[in-house]
Amino acid sequence: MADREALERLFTKHGCEAFTWIEAADIVVAQWVRVKCLFGCDEYGMNATCPPHVPAVDECKRFFGEYTTAVVFHFPKRLDDPDARHDWGKSVNASLLALEREVFLAGYHKAFALFMSSCGLCNECPGVPEECRHPESARPTAEGLAMDVFSTVRKCGLPIEVLATYDEPMNRYAFLLVE
Repeated sequence: MADREALERLFTKHGCEAFTWIEAADIVVAQWVRVKCLFGCDEYGMNATCPPHVPAVDECKRFFGEYTTAVVFHFPKRLDDPDARHDWGKSVNASLLALEREVFLAGYHKAFALFMSSCGLCNECPGVPEECRHPESARPTAEGLAMDVFSTVRKCGLPIEVLATYDEPMNRYAFLLVE
């Protein structure tokens, strides 16, 4: 990594102040994550950047294997209104997209962000990649690419727990693959 300090200044500029550098080899990809999408997510098949419209689990493993470095961005948050998480997620995702672009323009041609929450670029997703209104900007979540976020961030010593109610403080994560 040529200039981590310069990249870290970009992270902070885009509101990504809590971050941890990791080796991409520490990213855990697991079949169970995809199965949880299939049997447990109400967005399955409804979002153009979510399963089944993303690569197969083995392809995701190969994708992550093409990187040596990644950054984990930690976004702790407590929200009084559970529905506010959608607007918050959309705002964070927009910042991540702008950050990805700046990192790319800084010479890191493989820069690729994984959103903290569902894409959310449109108020209503057409549901299939062929009809996506923003294919140049749409990004999957880490879970959409079969990443076991719990195991991955725990390897870094970062907090993450299953929440029983929406009024509990959240620890949300996004990722930037950078080479």
